[in-house]
Parts: sequence; C-alpha cells; structure tokens
Amino acid sequence: MYRAPVDVLPEALHEVAEQLLAPDAAHGTTLALVVQHRGEVVLERYGHQPDTPFGPGGPVDAATPLVSWSMAKSITHALVGILVADGLVDPDAPAPVPAWRGTPKERITLLDLLEMRPGLLFVEDYVDGSVSHCLEMLFGGGRHDMAAYAAALPLVHEPGTVWNYSSGTTNIVARIAGDALVAAGRARADDGGRAGVEELLRTRLFGPAGMASATATFDDAGTFVGSSYVHATARDFARFGQVHLDAGRAGDAVVLPRGWVDHARRVVAHDDESGFSYGRHWWVWPQYEGSLACHGYEGQYTLVLPDRDLVVVHLGKSPIERRPPLVAALRTIADAFAAG
Repeated sequence: MYRAPVDVLPEALHEVAEQLLAPDAAHGTTLALVVQHRGEVVLERYGHQPDTPFGPGGPVDAATPLVSWSMAKSITHALVGILVADGLVDPDAPAPVPAWRGTPKERITLLDLLEMRPGLLFVEDYVDGSVSHCLEMLFGGGRHDMAAYAAALPLVHEPGTVWNYSSGTTNIVARIAGDALVAAGRARADDGGRAGVEELLRTRLFGPAGMASATATFDDAGTFVGSSYVHATARDFARFGQVHLDAGRAGDAVVLPRGWVDHARRVVAHDDESGFSYGRHWWVWPQYEGSLACHGYEGQYTLVLPDRDLVVVHLGKSPIERRPPLVAALRTIADAFAAG
C-alpha cells in the first residue's frame, strides 16, 4: 500500500545533508545518504568515491553499488532466517561445524554464533595487523577459507557467556548456511554451496526486496563473506531496511519468517564505548523504540526506526575516531520525523 511521505521536509534535514557532503565535514566523507519515509525516498544526496586499493574512484549516484562492510552481517541474519523457515537449520541446536565434533566446541549453538557469544578467540581490529584476526582472515592467510580460519581459533570462554563482536563468527554462520543447502540437495558440494547460496539470496531476499544491484562476495572455499562483502546501491540497502521495517515483508511477498525481525532486536549485550546495544547480528539504538541498525566499517549505516516509519542509509568513509559527529547527524535526521 502506498504511504505518502511528509509533504515538506524540515529545513534541518537539508542542512544536515549539506554538512555531511561538505568537503571539510567533521566525520570524513559521505558517499551516499538516503532517507526513506513511509516507504518513499524523501531525501538523497551523493558524493565522490576516492581511489581505493579495490579500484579507482569517481562520482557516486543512485546507480553506484557501494560496499556494505559489516552491514552484511545483518544480511547474513536474514539468510539464516530463510533457512529456519525452510526447516534447514535450528538456531537452538549445536552449530553443525564438522571440525567441532568430539571437541568442547561442539557445545556452541547456532544461536551462540548469531549472538556473538560462541566463546571463540577473535580480535576484531581494523588497523593493527599484528593483533587482528579480522585482517588476517579477510586479507591474510585466512582469506581462502575464512570460516575454517575462524572455526579453528581456540575456545576461551564457555559458549553463550561472553559477548565478543567477531567477523569470524559471522563467516562460520555463512559456512553453515552453505552446508545446509548442500545437505538438503539444494546446492553443490563441489563449489562449497556457493551457487545455492547465491540463488537463495537472489530469489528469496534480494529479488523480493527489489535489491537488483545487490551482489554477495564469496571466498575461495565457496563461503559467502557474510561478515563484510555485499555491494549494493544506497537505495537497495534502504530496501533491505524496509523489509525489516515491514516485519519481514516486501509488498505481498513474505521474505522472513514470522518473528524473525523481533529475533534480530533481542538485546544480548551493550557496548559502553559506542552507546549502542547488540541484538542478533543487528545493532539497536536504545533511544529509539523498536530500532534496528546495520553498522559497517568506515561509517556505513542502515537505520530502521519503526516508530517513525523511517529508514536512513549512510555510506561513506569515516574513521572511527571521527564517528561521533556522523552519529549525531543521523540522530538529527531521525528526530526530524515524529514518533507515533
């Protein structure tokens, strides 16, 4: 059903957008900003992509796919939800990781992984390669089989007891998804289940949501790099947020099983440093009732606010030490829309 957006945007919204796109912006660089209210884009702005090790830069527009970084973790949660609906995985059961059988790690459940509480050692650092399992997994010796790298790290806590944000944990979940499709005869073992996962994402998530630009990256073992790598336009990330705003539906299509969006927002930890809470592969902004948020490295955000019928997407390059003014700007945008 069409829901009319606000007729006139508050001037403060335009001011915030201009501040974010300014060349000397306090937070760094904004590549894309999309504000979607009542299902309609009411504000969008685009910047300029600098050259990176991944390719040359250039102007960004509504058709430019950009990297998700850790926003992909929330897409991985949606992937698991679809498998739960199909009866292929059970969150409460021991995680089906063959290498863990007969070891203390076999006590780890899929839910422990989704809650970032498996008890595995993992240092999530994006700068210091000498101490970072994340950099070693994504760019070093672990990059060929990221799930195997993460699954082989030692168990240092009792499963389910200690929260530790970990990209490795998400890639183990992604490997479980591929294996589940192989076991069900819906994917090939010779490519690690890659083709089956790609098809499921395309036909059950990206397609129904209208995310035509969305593409997932896989490692050499055929595992979806669910921790970090989905490329899509800002509008398509907003469409992903809209599915969660609409309780797992995209128009008349049921994308996620009943209750799976609520499953995502069940808070399991609070990060005192950032002020955000953590659910199950989604962040929660405590000051907004019912909120969900995808967060990614360098200031990627998809903020879902049901009480305001609002989705806000920001994509850019913002160092963590310069993140507070960006978060403040996103809150200003959110607060410009009345709750109710």
